[in-house]
Amino acid sequence: MVSVEDYGDYETAWCPGCGDFNILKALKAALANLGKSPSEVLMVSGIGQAGKLPQYLNCNFFNGLHGRTLPPATAAKLSNHELTVLAVAGDGDCYGEGGNHLIHAIRRNPDITILVHDNQIYGLTKGQASPTSERGMVSKIQREGVFNNPLNPIALAISQECSFVSRGYAGDVSHLTELLIKAIRHRGLSLVEVLQPCVTFNKLNTFKWYSNRVYKMEEGEYPLNDRVKAFERSLEWGERIPLGIFYVNERPVLEDNHEVLKEAPLIRHKPQTEKVNGLIDGFM
Repeated sequence: MVSVEDYGDYETAWCPGCGDFNILKALKAALANLGKSPSEVLMVSGIGQAGKLPQYLNCNFFNGLHGRTLPPATAAKLSNHELTVLAVAGDGDCYGEGGNHLIHAIRRNPDITILVHDNQIYGLTKGQASPTSERGMVSKIQREGVFNNPLNPIALAISQECSFVSRGYAGDVSHLTELLIKAIRHRGLSLVEVLQPCVTFNKLNTFKWYSNRVYKMEEGEYPLNDRVKAFERSLEWGERIPLGIFYVNERPVLEDNHEVLKEAPLIRHKPQTEKVNGLIDGFM
């Protein structure tokens, strides 16, 4: 039996009250519920407060460059598709620096879960506006308020037919745990956007602000493969903010396109040195 305790309990560098604590708690609970042992899990992260999460888990992890979470996560899944691979990023990390990688990961559809801590601010670098910051929000850099409209990552993912699109809230651990369980079980690219208040640098989108607005969508109110209905719901933001699964699109995953992976994970294949040398010689 796998328990939450198997994933460890480590001292963190997050601010007291940060929403990241609840995300970590929900993730541990989800992995334990799924019976995933730490040796079966790989966490891949970039840079930011969200990127620190794998360092507080007893499992395999790779900490890479800012905005470059998805390429190594995809490569790891192709190398060993028996691993449960999760990419962890913040809103700046995934939607700003890593926006290009997100779009093309959706196209490729590797069987990985993307967990995005969306606090609508750059927390690690002390409070600049992020791609999801509210228009008009005043930050340390945007002294006259944010001029740009915020990115809608849920609508973006649905428009590109992402395999699994969902949104949770760091203020509701049990609901977030259930979302993570479903996302990890889903075969294909799963986006879990988490509304995660930053108690230090974002004084607008607080726990109270979210708690007065978020609500859970009811299961069965529309077929989850109905992209038009899902897209309509994704546009809802303001006085009411929906949580739950927006869209599920069952389609072949990236690993299915490679015959060699059907025999065994790539890491178990013997190196084909002669073929590699032949390819190199062909370019010389």
